[in-house]
Amino acid sequence: MFKRIVSFILIFAVLIVPTGVFAKAEKPSLNLNAPAAVLIEAETGKILFEKNKDDKRACASITKVMTLLLVMEALENGQIKLTDTLTASEHAASMGGSDIWLEPGEKMKVDDLIKATAVASANDAAVVLAETISGSEDAFVAEMNKRAKTLGMKNTAFKNCNGLDEKGHLTSAEDVAIMSRELIKHKKIFDYTSIWIDNLRGGKTQIVNTNKLLKSYDGITGLKTGTTGEAGCCITATAQRKGLSIIAVVLGGKSGKERFKDAADLLDYGFANFTVEKLKLPKEATQDVKVEGGMSDTLKLVCENPGNAVIGKTASEKLSSECKIKKDIKAPVKKGDRVGEVNYYLNGEVIKTCPITAGNSVEEMSFLTVLGCVYNSIIEL
Repeated sequence: MFKRIVSFILIFAVLIVPTGVFAKAEKPSLNLNAPAAVLIEAETGKILFEKNKDDKRACASITKVMTLLLVMEALENGQIKLTDTLTASEHAASMGGSDIWLEPGEKMKVDDLIKATAVASANDAAVVLAETISGSEDAFVAEMNKRAKTLGMKNTAFKNCNGLDEKGHLTSAEDVAIMSRELIKHKKIFDYTSIWIDNLRGGKTQIVNTNKLLKSYDGITGLKTGTTGEAGCCITATAQRKGLSIIAVVLGGKSGKERFKDAADLLDYGFANFTVEKLKLPKEATQDVKVEGGMSDTLKLVCENPGNAVIGKTASEKLSSECKIKKDIKAPVKKGDRVGEVNYYLNGEVIKTCPITAGNSVEEMSFLTVLGCVYNSIIEL
């Protein structure tokens, strides 16, 4: 009798309990307090989580991500050097909010000004850098907006270089993620964003990083916080673990504590549910293929390194690839000509396409080219 009762209970459970209960658990949902947020993978830009990602909002000192991007690019192209000494203008020294209390005419090296901007979110230091690079803050802001367009930031309009509240100074969570991703391509920035406490003016001025996650979150590397009355408490946080680099953006938090919790929850979600897998290049993508009607019979194929793919940590995530090469390749072929492609699929959907190109040129065979070869052979004899 007991066995019959147990059997009845099991059959009843199977009939009334949804099948999903016994399926593999889905990715947990995120209950964020902030009104807008996004989580992306840094290498590919893949969005892993979003909440009102396109809402236009004030972003306070998150603005300085774009300022620092232009500074890093100016360093890279030799426009400025870390050892250059800059002079604070009256305009720069007049900035309110967070600053390092620069006096008009005060001199400071680029290295320290970047440190002040990245670590202490110094508005005055940011303006000194902007004026040096573009001649004036207004000209620099124009460059910021130009760069935003080239990056595809569709919801952004900058009015200043430091993020002080100003009418029309707006961005979105996704746009912040886009410019953050571009900034961290300049690895030098981590030398500053990873600093917790440091000094300026020969030890006379101490600065402490506004990003409290540096002291509490495993794998954190940066990046920037911001707080104003209009923007609320914001952060773009970058972190890396086991080859996975992710960026969490939180806009409009009610408090600093809430901002950091939301950012940590986003990062936890990313590391718990996603991983990076190296894409393999098929052998046929770099083989030699036959060429018809050419002075050479073969063509060397070249294909770029496909890099990595971001996939979910579930058994259902399947990666595959397909190599497509043109049939009957005929001369002439120029080096760099596209002759095929490798498509990478995740669960049947294309996630990346790598072009296959000619690694060498093959001239078309003609009477003149053959005659030229014969002539050269005779001369060599």
